[in-house]
Amino acid sequence: MNYRSISDMNDAIVRNLHRLPRDIDLVVGVPRSGILAATLVSLTANIPMTDLDSFLAGRLYTSGLTKRWAGLDRQTSEMRKILVIDDSIIGGTAMRDAREKVAASGIEGDFIFAAVFGLSLQHEETDVVFEVVPHPRMFQWNFMHHVFLEQCCVDIDGVLCLDPTEEENDDGPAYEKFLAGARPLLGPTRKIGWLVTSRLEKYRKLTEAWLEEHGIRYDHLVMLDLPNKAERQRLGAHGSFKAGFYRKSDAILFIESEHQQALNIAELSGKPVLCVETNVVTYPNALSLPALEQAARNLPTRLRQVNSPGGRKAVAKKMARLLLGERGYESVKNRVRRPA
Repeated sequence: MNYRSISDMNDAIVRNLHRLPRDIDLVVGVPRSGILAATLVSLTANIPMTDLDSFLAGRLYTSGLTKRWAGLDRQTSEMRKILVIDDSIIGGTAMRDAREKVAASGIEGDFIFAAVFGLSLQHEETDVVFEVVPHPRMFQWNFMHHVFLEQCCVDIDGVLCLDPTEEENDDGPAYEKFLAGARPLLGPTRKIGWLVTSRLEKYRKLTEAWLEEHGIRYDHLVMLDLPNKAERQRLGAHGSFKAGFYRKSDAILFIESEHQQALNIAELSGKPVLCVETNVVTYPNALSLPALEQAARNLPTRLRQVNSPGGRKAVAKKMARLLLGERGYESVKNRVRRPA
């Protein structure tokens, strides 16, 4: 699974700004996800922005005082060079629609059409594609609305709703109250293949009622069949239970709430895990090429660009910590230090 976070999008934009004309007057985002890309370009390059519908209606987003003092508080009629941008392009339908709307509006200007991510660097509907991301792929801003969700295992607590507090997690009345009124977090708009949770089987009816109340569709609800919380804690069954089911299933991705559990599930299942806490996909082989590439993308640009041996060593350490977790990193480090 080729995954990109909002941080990855920002990095791709910063790395590719030099490919755009220097004298862009306005950035226009193609709704909805293109507005995120336009916002990042606007803030990075200090250029006014708006969304496509507002642009066609002659409206700009209101600038803060800093931008007004910089002389950027202008009208759309004054904008001559205009960047129209979307987050990604596949078939080109959204960008083609944007081109047609701009042409039909009669607005004059020098338009540049761009996408941050694409299946190739050339596409007939765009002038610029910043980065190639092949299929299968998911983005941080759309994975809960993605067709692949039907092929995923998804955790509940920390993903679909907030985790219970220590006081709420009493395996009794307080926990039942939490289950009935848990605050929603990420809202899927597509059916989920498998909901896989460490919640106990005895709480199935309360869990099913909450899912129905919030319109969450799914094919299967997989719960831990143990008598109580104390037994679950004694066995430490959270990660192993999830990994065991995931390994035997046809799911292509597990979406997990907590970093350490994501590492554990990936290791035990031999399959990739997306952690919503870190917005990183953990691969079963921590030294695999996809894992190293993703770790490098999530490092700050200033660290990815260092060329000195000491700088490369620092990058390697940060990548190892990101991929393995602190405990895994220390374990590997100790094995390396151990005399033959």
